[in-house]
Amino acid sequence: MKSHDSAVLGVSRDPYGELAPKKGLPEGLKRRFPDRVLLMTTDRCFGVCAHCTRRHILGKTPVVDTPEKLAACVDFVSRHGEVRDVLLSGGDVLTLSDARIKRLVDAFAAIGHVDIVRICTRAPVDRPERVTVRLARILARSGKVWANVHINTAAEARRAAEACARLVDRGVPVSSQTVLLRGVNDRPEAMLSLLKALSAARIRPYYVFQCDPVEGVHERFSVPLEKAKEIEAYCAERIGGLSLPRFVADIPGSSRKVPLDML
Repeated sequence: MKSHDSAVLGVSRDPYGELAPKKGLPEGLKRRFPDRVLLMTTDRCFGVCAHCTRRHILGKTPVVDTPEKLAACVDFVSRHGEVRDVLLSGGDVLTLSDARIKRLVDAFAAIGHVDIVRICTRAPVDRPERVTVRLARILARSGKVWANVHINTAAEARRAAEACARLVDRGVPVSSQTVLLRGVNDRPEAMLSLLKALSAARIRPYYVFQCDPVEGVHERFSVPLEKAKEIEAYCAERIGGLSLPRFVADIPGSSRKVPLDML
């Protein structure tokens, strides 16, 4: 697939079709790829990101907020052995109580073919005190939980370091998903500083995404594809692979996250 700018196919308010009910899926469960599903646990967040993929749909799409809805989602995953990765997202799952988070994690971790339960959160950046030792122990108990933290700058990485250390020290691996944002982290030096700060905090740099094709977001924050490739090359020439994330675009309708060198 080739593109002349940021690999975006159609800017819209809901580019990934999350508002429309999907036949065969229980309420609050999203599935775009065969081996993983995403659970909309809440429509609340600790902050309001100007570049949020779901900025137009939070509060409009169902969330799994009752035992009955959770049971339906667990039943679906239990009947689909190809699903090995369950993302607890929303909104931010860590806005929920420890008890509710434990119920969610335990329900999916108990399924034999589920290898990974992912906590998708901004808490270490926006509310680091939320990541308590008690919560870290709850998350670590099953041995299946990974934390995905959304971190965009070196300053955010340093702010998140202590909270992430509470998770890592108790056996919960932590990765970062970054969005490449015009005027925020689109200088090569800024991106390199971020990756170094993440590694220093024992946070694995996982993905750097091209800005999603969301109306009002893409126009403000998108970085041209060629500039994104230059930033990727700059970082690759200066740090080892352990600190180098994959630079990708999440293209509506694609069967995978698409590396920049394929665009």
